[in-house]
Amino acid sequence: MNQPMHLDETPILASKLDLDTASDQDVERRFAGLSRLYGKAGAQRIRAAHVVVVGLGGVGSWAAEAAARSGVARLTLIDLDNIAESNINRQVHALDATLGQAKVQAMQERIARINSSCQVDCIEEFVDAENWPSIALLDSRFDRRQVAVIDACDNVRAKTAMAAWALKSKAIFISVGAAGGKRLAHRVEIDDLKLVTHDPLLAQMRYRLRKEHGANRQGLMGVACVFSREPVVQPLTACAVVLGKSDSSALLESQISETSQSDGSLNCHGYGSTVSVTSTFGMCAAGWVINKIAA
Repeated sequence: MNQPMHLDETPILASKLDLDTASDQDVERRFAGLSRLYGKAGAQRIRAAHVVVVGLGGVGSWAAEAAARSGVARLTLIDLDNIAESNINRQVHALDATLGQAKVQAMQERIARINSSCQVDCIEEFVDAENWPSIALLDSRFDRRQVAVIDACDNVRAKTAMAAWALKSKAIFISVGAAGGKRLAHRVEIDDLKLVTHDPLLAQMRYRLRKEHGANRQGLMGVACVFSREPVVQPLTACAVVLGKSDSSALLESQISETSQSDGSLNCHGYGSTVSVTSTFGMCAAGWVINKIAA
């Protein structure tokens, strides 16, 4: 199996199109449902598409899975983390067999079992203003009708850099807000960044886009976002129990955590999470992107 790439290396394409393999798996039959839904021309556009997923956690792993199951031609996966046991409750590639593995590598191997004709680029790096969009293997000549970016990372500077680029390049782009601390999957929605509420991460991105990049302050901003207006549930007793505290100290910690500020992460000191919500965020992002490409 090929290894993930870093920025200073020549891109390693892990799943190259092999005509014999494509014939064996019968691509037409495998993805025929797309033609019946989007029409033949729409399905062909999807199968020629390049989708970039930034962040392969509880949201991005599901978005990548959905893109692969939609038969896209190429996926670029960007994440620097490895799979931990605490990821199993919400990340599609987190299994006993993949613990400790690079997230991009685990996702790459999973996609090969879904759509072996999909070209997968694995990049173990974090996105920042200096390396975007070159890190995504995009050049100035990319076809904005066939390339889409799903921002599923939790770093506001990276999110801002990608959104500013998308506004300038008119690329198909969607940014995903914070899924931590949310319980109700049916409350997830997609709207313009201007109209997003109940999401401090996206609110910070909105502020930075306006202050640093001259984004629209009056009308819609032109950045699609996945988010939920459900109020955030503060961390409860789980961390105390995991750490082996007594019942009395666990109760005390739960009372403290309900009134204290969270650090905003999905670890033991941050918000809790559930796969029904994180996967919905990822599926909403992927569905929006696939529909844009097909249309």
